[in-house]
Amino acid sequence: MDRILLSTVAYRTPAEIFPTVCSFTDYPRYADHLDSVRRHGDGGVGTRYDLTFSWWKLQYTARSEVTAIEAPSSLSWQLVKDVDARGEWRIEAEPEAAPAGVETASRIYFEAIYDPYSANRGAISIPRFVSLDWVIERIKPRLLEEAERVVQRLVADIEGERRDVELVVHEAP
Repeated sequence: MDRILLSTVAYRTPAEIFPTVCSFTDYPRYADHLDSVRRHGDGGVGTRYDLTFSWWKLQYTARSEVTAIEAPSSLSWQLVKDVDARGEWRIEAEPEAAPAGVETASRIYFEAIYDPYSANRGAISIPRFVSLDWVIERIKPRLLEEAERVVQRLVADIEGERRDVELVVHEAP
């Protein structure tokens, strides 16, 4: 299993951050390779999302499910078809991280645990003469880049403006 764990600080309380983290249908604005998100449910535990990704000559729709919510501190999810993957968004108050003139801060953690080799080979339409192993080796570094981009853009949405965001990569594949 591979793992991505990264975090950053946003200058808001967990309660102010949590609704943005939970708004999966807004994620195409944050990710370069996520084309659309379709929700099946009310957004609570058990809600499923169809996430359509495209990269290079590939397009794939993942189905994720919200498995646990502890507002305003965490939301857990898992993929329910084709790839063994799960993860969590976690938010912890960290007021001491707020710079002078800023009222408060919280640390946002993004974690994804996945087995790229668990991919259902029939679920992804791969061009002729291209192996799934070749695709996986090229996608793996892009997953970390995309996670970083999502977190940076998420913080801009939460705070209402872009700024340099310091990302801490705790673990990467």
